[in-house]
Amino acid sequence: MSTLSAGWGAGPSERHAELSARFQPLFQRIRARAIEREVQRRLPVAELDWLKAAGFTALPVPIEHGGAGVTLPELFALLIELGEADSNLVQALRGHMGFVEGLLNSDDQARRTRWFARIAAGETLGPASSEVGDARRAEFSTRLRREGDALLLSGTKFYTTGSLYADWIDVGATDDAGDRVMATVRREAPGVEVVDNWNGFGQTLTASGTATFTNVRVEPTDVVTVGERFRYSPGFFQVFHLANLAGLGRAMSSEVAAAVAARTRTFTIGNADRVSQDPQVLAVVGQVRSAAYCAGVIALKNAEALQRVHDLRQADDQAAEDSAVALAELEVCQSLNVVTDLIIDASGRLFDALGASATLRPLGLDRFWRNARTLASHNPRIYKDRIVGDFAVNGTPPPPQWKIGVA
Repeated sequence: MSTLSAGWGAGPSERHAELSARFQPLFQRIRARAIEREVQRRLPVAELDWLKAAGFTALPVPIEHGGAGVTLPELFALLIELGEADSNLVQALRGHMGFVEGLLNSDDQARRTRWFARIAAGETLGPASSEVGDARRAEFSTRLRREGDALLLSGTKFYTTGSLYADWIDVGATDDAGDRVMATVRREAPGVEVVDNWNGFGQTLTASGTATFTNVRVEPTDVVTVGERFRYSPGFFQVFHLANLAGLGRAMSSEVAAAVAARTRTFTIGNADRVSQDPQVLAVVGQVRSAAYCAGVIALKNAEALQRVHDLRQADDQAAEDSAVALAELEVCQSLNVVTDLIIDASGRLFDALGASATLRPLGLDRFWRNARTLASHNPRIYKDRIVGDFAVNGTPPPPQWKIGVA
């Protein structure tokens, strides 16, 4: 069934239906055991391998380099569909897709060619930037130092989402000059250890735990400065969460609808002899579905804003690019609280359409609130409305890329 015939609206391009049809059998295969994985806490190693083998992880790579050359709206539309199957997998690929987007914006042709070949062959990357404890905002505690002819990486990271499943890890560090850099190393390299000690109540299968690097050798060609990151990366990574929330919304919409359709027991104070005919219950199901629809529309509109920046970057129009970056970030800020509120509210509201049995663990319906709340907590939601209001009243553009740490 296409997104159009399913009532989720037309895709963002003429070829979206073809792209979606290519991956739908795989998405259905992934979704078939999503609840079982959640309840048993079985990491989706095999499922991510399926996505690699199918070429999903190489979708943004240019066609001439072995990928599909998808646009950002096309990519995020497919991520929504993957999120409908299992939101853990979307988040696990967030760092990888961000790395690919950085390559698409890079002027280093040799680096682009080298990495595109690896990614087209199915290799993936995971992130290792965030540090906990007394890590400072202005620098990484993780160090990249030179000893003789060798570059050595040492430090500890947390929130390394998806790195346990990846072939490479992109690590934030401070070099000998005090500059912040990104160093990419093989996950299986000597001195690299990644453990699944993520104990958050949501997105439990993303392996968002600890990575430790002990004197890991780094190739000089695999080091770039943080300043070389693509300029719309804050918006990109936040829209990733919005698309995931939209997909999660679609999943909970279909699951609550199926549960209502199957129910035979009704309350004496209800409005019909079958729950599926009770107008008040149907209204709850409709509210959940409407929240999912609106979340998807907004996320794809944000993707269009990011695509405009991407296109202007290729056109080498600095003034136009500067304006587009600020406006894209504004659009994301304007969307974030609306989308997260819609899905968090719907993930609790869905239980109003069902009985107490809906809270039983094997059904896994609690995962929607837990996952939505966890995804929403990755972004500083409380600051977004202020940023939007400051633009509306004072014309202040959104701030540039942010980092968390001790002042």
